Amino acid sequence: MKWQEVREIYPDQFVLFSIVSYHEVNDKKIVDEVAPIRPIPDQDATREFFSVSPGQLVYHTSNEECVIHIRKDPLLRV
Repeated sequence: MKWQEVREIYPDQFVLFSIVSYHEVNDKKIVDEVAPIRPIPDQDATREFFSVSPGQLVYHTSNEECVIHIRKDPLLRV
């Protein structure tokens, strides 16, 4: 399912989904296809965000694109 479809089904809320496909541009992963699992209540979003399985993500549908910023050197502080 495309991100835009998820935004239409779950307007203005957090959604837990599996990433099906993405492409990389510079230091960003742009998610193209997702498999929605369930909506997440606002009060549970932070807890769910830090407890997801690999390949899953909690993201808010108010965002036009689903973009993940890649940190090249996570030990480097800026």
